Amino acid sequence: MRPKAPDDSPSTDLFRNRLENMLDQRHELYRLANLIDWNCFDTEFGELYCSDNGCPAKATRLMVGLQYLKHMYGLSDDQVVMRWVENPYWQHFCGEEYFQHQLPIDPSSMSRFRRRIGESGCEKILEATVEAGLKSKTIKRNDLKRVTVDTTVQEKSVAFPTDSKLLNRSRVRLVKLCRKHGVSLRQSYSRKGPEALLLANRYAHARQMRRMRRQVRKLRTYLGRVVRDIERRTAGSAEQQMIFANELALARRLLNQKKTDRQKLYSLHAPEVECISKGKAHKRYEFGVKASIATTNKSNFVVGGIALPGNPFDGHTLVCALDQVRRLTGSVIDEVFVDRGYRGHGEEESTVYISGQRRGIKTQRLRRSLKRRQAIEPVIGHLKSDGLLGRNYLKGTEGDHMNVMLSCAGHNLRLILRQLRIFCLQVSESTVCTEPGTHHVVRPWLLSDILFNWAATKLRTSTRFLLVTMAG
Repeated sequence: MRPKAPDDSPSTDLFRNRLENMLDQRHELYRLANLIDWNCFDTEFGELYCSDNGCPAKATRLMVGLQYLKHMYGLSDDQVVMRWVENPYWQHFCGEEYFQHQLPIDPSSMSRFRRRIGESGCEKILEATVEAGLKSKTIKRNDLKRVTVDTTVQEKSVAFPTDSKLLNRSRVRLVKLCRKHGVSLRQSYSRKGPEALLLANRYAHARQMRRMRRQVRKLRTYLGRVVRDIERRTAGSAEQQMIFANELALARRLLNQKKTDRQKLYSLHAPEVECISKGKAHKRYEFGVKASIATTNKSNFVVGGIALPGNPFDGHTLVCALDQVRRLTGSVIDEVFVDRGYRGHGEEESTVYISGQRRGIKTQRLRRSLKRRQAIEPVIGHLKSDGLLGRNYLKGTEGDHMNVMLSCAGHNLRLILRQLRIFCLQVSESTVCTEPGTHHVVRPWLLSDILFNWAATKLRTSTRFLLVTMAG
């Protein structure tokens, strides 16, 4: 059922103090809550709920606010829900009027909410941060006309794949499924399998590759015997064949793949994982999905993020990346700055400048803008270290798309908070009156006034020192 509409009428609770009266309204998170258009989420996501069935859903602002806080501070679902109870600013950000002492939701509700809104909903969440950035003057409207685009790898939460580990793990999953559905096996190799895995790892560590390959062949034999045994015992039951179809398909794919094959299986719980090599000296291979990031060339504000399954060529991804930027910003893109991997991009609506290009670079502004292309690299680093782009825990290909856009939204909110913290900071200086019977008077000064007074004091001091020196 749809969430209930928030009650805007003033409450007359005499025993509790409202959060807006308890909090510092100059705090950056308090001000950020006023910059985001929360009503657009009610309009966008209200159609996703049934109108007359089930209990009322949680408030949309609460669910979207928790997603923002999660990616703003790089937390898990459990951590953001637990910290929400402790932080009154977080509660006000999510639309609460009074301080709450209970958990707002079960952490699993966040994953169900992401599944409900899908990729289009996450794109709407990212679009709201762009609008908030314009309202807070973190970016200007003209900045949206010049963007920088680059690709990176969003790693999946998987262990480093090895043949021995994958073969043994597939056997374990099949045996567990047989025990769950009452299928008796001739032999499960629950003792011989771990022994062969342990020996294979030891031989690999000692660089005894011939012995290691012998143990891998044993593990492959064990898995093949279990697969054939399951096929024989489920041959007469269509229901059991449907139950084992997915696991058997993964096991056959694992048994048949060769060293030089493409589209190999690297993880059983995330078969969509790809092996990508970006030429890094410290990390030769990365296992995940390629992601495209688009930022403004001047202010490094993220205006687009999209996952690119299949490890496509960078030049073939520029058109779809710019289409997403135009949808989110509603602005015309005049200039695009990319690296040399985007040669042969095929973009015709905007002017594309490639790193190292000299033809067509006629003004000093273009030279500076092209040189600023490399500023997107630390932005990607912040997305991975401060946000959740470095390791994706969301399931499936849809989870890859959602995690990229939500990580970009969290980065934008961090930039807006920094802007509010710098330009909205007020320094309070308490002045004590010397007259008896008076109290302390607190006079707030703006940062500019403090700097002006400091400069005037320095000028008076230097002038006084100069006059004393001349008199002496």
